[in-house]
Amino acid sequence: MTDTPFRFGVLGAPFGKAEHWRDTALQAKSFGYTSLLMPDVLHLLSPGAALGVAAGVADIGVGTWVYAAPLRTPQQTAWEAHSLSVLTGGRFEMGIGTGHPRSGEFAAKLGVAFGTPTERLARVAATIDALREWDGPDLHTPVLVAAGGPKARALAAERADIVSIASGPLTPRSEVADAVNDIKIKAGARGDDIEVAMNLFSVGDDIPPHAKQATGADPDELAAADSLVVLRGAGPAEWAEELQRRREQIGASYVLVSAEYMAALAPVVESLTGK
Repeated sequence: MTDTPFRFGVLGAPFGKAEHWRDTALQAKSFGYTSLLMPDVLHLLSPGAALGVAAGVADIGVGTWVYAAPLRTPQQTAWEAHSLSVLTGGRFEMGIGTGHPRSGEFAAKLGVAFGTPTERLARVAATIDALREWDGPDLHTPVLVAAGGPKARALAAERADIVSIASGPLTPRSEVADAVNDIKIKAGARGDDIEVAMNLFSVGDDIPPHAKQATGADPDELAAADSLVVLRGAGPAEWAEELQRRREQIGASYVLVSAEYMAALAPVVESLTGK
């Protein structure tokens, strides 16, 4: 489906003391990852502050996976994203989506309206528009859109630099491939320039027992469904082959892995980055 070169990122979170987060950034850089991304959830630290610290200790890209658009006004999110982009020397990518199941709870705690699905998607679009007002001849902040339904895919086709298909962990890869193809067709001439991102919850045949809490599916269900959120196989050679298959089948060339598995995947990062 694509011959876009591979690049790899880490999806982590600033748990515990500041040293742990700094070490995560330094380790990701030392293993050859190009980016460190974090989620936008109220029980973690603020993405802006945390990503600024990470970019300050390691020469690595940083980003959000993903901003929940309803939690801030479009102008607030765009302001923070632009600030990160400038202060990191263009190393920030803004991932954004309509939010996940707990985002409604977070919105209530922050005193902002969560809105209907249509209103939340409109806020995603408005945030991207607000960010683009900050762009200049020397700065274009890449935007990643987490797209699920047809309307979100149409928005991603029109405005995203990077897309991730927001689907359940048991979604067949053929459906994911169809969604990616839909976006690229809708994007027209710019379709081939859109990068496709994929997040790996675990690496190896031993899927961790906390998979149910994190993904909503049992380890046995993930294995039986050949889930795209896990990368199974006996070792780096098999993992690399499977990632190349996924790039061919669904176009995914930007591979994100949970920080828990960044050391395990490091040999694949070394062998596939840029190829």
